[in-house]
Amino acid sequence: MTIALRLAVALAVGVLAGCGFHLQGSAPLPAAFHTTRIVASDRYTDFHRALVESLEAAGASVLEGSGSGPVVEVLEDQPTQRVLSVSASNTPTEYEVYYAIRYRVTLEGREVIAPSRLELLRDYSFDTTAILAKEQEQATIRLALARELAGLVMRRLAAIQQ
Repeated sequence: MTIALRLAVALAVGVLAGCGFHLQGSAPLPAAFHTTRIVASDRYTDFHRALVESLEAAGASVLEGSGSGPVVEVLEDQPTQRVLSVSASNTPTEYEVYYAIRYRVTLEGREVIAPSRLELLRDYSFDTTAILAKEQEQATIRLALARELAGLVMRRLAAIQQ
């Protein structure tokens, strides 16, 4: 590498570091959340998996079940799909994927985030000639919504003042 190229790279890194740029999902968690428990009635939902992945990516150790320390309790985890529009022959032409969660966070027995509800939705067109592809699209949208909801929860956790 030439000196000019090295200087340009060093300058770009310095500017990005100085402006507060962070990769998405890399908001640091408070020290108390480095070992976090998740309590949920269903551990196999898209949101639960996305939340565990997000916590682990932030450097937290994730434990299941109640106990001491910080606890993220998933009170409700409901992905649903509903018809948004129909054709003249009464067949669905557009669906809406809706994902709602309700959760609360406790830290050492005190509630730091009261029961909160988050919901996101996206719509997609439906074609009866491509049913398998549209089912895959619906699953992809549901997973994207779950990851987005996990990101919202992570940002709320990162903002907790101890």
